[in-house]
Amino acid sequence: MTVVSRRDTGEFSARHWPDWSLKQGRRGRVALVLVNSLALLFLLARVAEIKNGANGGLLTAVALGLIACYVAACLIALWKGPVAPPRQRIGMVIAVFVSGAAPALLLGSPSYLTDLTYATVIGLMLLPLRYSLPLGAVTAISQIGWMSLGCGRVKWGEVATLVGVTVAVGTVFALVFTIGHLRAARAQVRAMAVNQERERVARDLHDVLGHSLSTMTVKLGLARRILESTGDIVSAVGEIRELEGLSRQALSDVRATVSDYRTVSLAAEIAGAGVALRAAGVRAELPTAADDVIPALQGVFGYVVREAVTNVLRHSDADRCSIRLGRDWVEITDNGTVTAEVAAGHGLTGLAERLAAVSGTLEHGKGPDGGFRVLARGPAHQLTTGPT
Repeated sequence: MTVVSRRDTGEFSARHWPDWSLKQGRRGRVALVLVNSLALLFLLARVAEIKNGANGGLLTAVALGLIACYVAACLIALWKGPVAPPRQRIGMVIAVFVSGAAPALLLGSPSYLTDLTYATVIGLMLLPLRYSLPLGAVTAISQIGWMSLGCGRVKWGEVATLVGVTVAVGTVFALVFTIGHLRAARAQVRAMAVNQERERVARDLHDVLGHSLSTMTVKLGLARRILESTGDIVSAVGEIRELEGLSRQALSDVRATVSDYRTVSLAAEIAGAGVALRAAGVRAELPTAADDVIPALQGVFGYVVREAVTNVLRHSDADRCSIRLGRDWVEITDNGTVTAEVAAGHGLTGLAERLAAVSGTLEHGKGPDGGFRVLARGPAHQLTTGPT
């Protein structure tokens, strides 16, 4: 169905064009036409009244023809209106009101304006309430004025029908559209939850496999160089055994990541970083303990260490890497060559998201002494004197 609202909102507003795309499609429109066709059968009483009146054959025939046009205009508006653009909707509503008011004007009977109840309903269905509600009110006021001036008395029962239908249907449509928006919002929340879970799995797999595969590549290269240069089978087998353990741990981490049971230990990540750096021939300067770090930050700082060290192994020509810790900060620096501003890749972007989740911040770029620097800080209210 065509969406006629120019802005997407989860709140109902009298300024919005009714958006029937929130309802059922063709089946919903068929049901709408059938229900209102049954309601239009009440016009048979008006047909009988006009046919049995003393209006003359020509006026009676014309009035009955106008009622037929009114019924046809109502059915066309009910079928095409929900999928029509605003300009066409306005034209349909005008056609319905004109054909509905014509018999009353032709025969000079203000009571016949009560038949505009159907036109009012269609106006409420197709136009914003800020236009359709005043339209119903103007119709009722016109009927009251005509009855008062032309007949000398007002038939309040007929006026009440117009007013009551306008208020009741307007309220129902407002509720219908609000419920529709709430259902759409609920569907959007479900979709966002699915997307967030996909992003979590993708981010965690990147963090797990990026570091593990980088370390495994270094280990394989080291084992190859040992065999090619010295033929020391014992040392090469030792590297291969460590490589086997790394691959098993990576497989376990992948399974835990998919099931969202994986936890990261800062101490374990620092130890693993030392093994990977030394295997790559990079001198590692590591903290002796991680116990002073705030417990709530140890997991996310573990991810920071893992990603930063992985980047050193994959992208840097550094021969020294330093990891420093504070109570609510962690800094990883190297002495590699930084020739230009480094753009944040998927890994650094993921780290920034993880830190944002705990109200932390991430800084990265060329360090004050050269090389690359990654600095993660905890929440601002927990900051103590950290590195600058």
